[in-house]
Amino acid sequence: MKRLIPSPPLSFALFIVWLLLNQSVEASTLVSGVLLAIAVPLLTKGLRPATVRMRRPGVALKLWLVVLYDMSHSVFAVTRALLSRRSEQIQSKFVLIPLDMRDPNGLAVLAMIMCLTPGTAWGEVAFDRSVLLIHVFDLEDEAAFIAQIKTRYERPLMEIFES
Repeated sequence: MKRLIPSPPLSFALFIVWLLLNQSVEASTLVSGVLLAIAVPLLTKGLRPATVRMRRPGVALKLWLVVLYDMSHSVFAVTRALLSRRSEQIQSKFVLIPLDMRDPNGLAVLAMIMCLTPGTAWGEVAFDRSVLLIHVFDLEDEAAFIAQIKTRYERPLMEIFES
């Protein structure tokens, strides 16, 4: 069964999303959903990083709450900057962040956090995973931003995926 469905959670999620997108439970929709749920994980198996072994679920929950708080705070900060300042007053910048984390799953989660948080965007990561390039919409203090990423996100992710 594992050969046919290498990632049951992914297959289930794809099937549900397919049904929601089609807004139908007709036989043809169900069959195409099952085919999609089987084919996509099989075709993308080589693209996924190593199997995830989450070691500290309590830290993961705390990180999730921190990310939700930071995202909501960032929404207001970006909105305030857009509505109250001229474009030449906004200090957009690319920032290089040295990384201690090397786990591909942890880096993938960090990428999602950076891309989902308004005002930041993942640029690239060095081939050796030692440096991360992030674009910041409005940056006042580069050192403080780097410290925030390392303490609020990287350190917990290392506890979750590398400890």
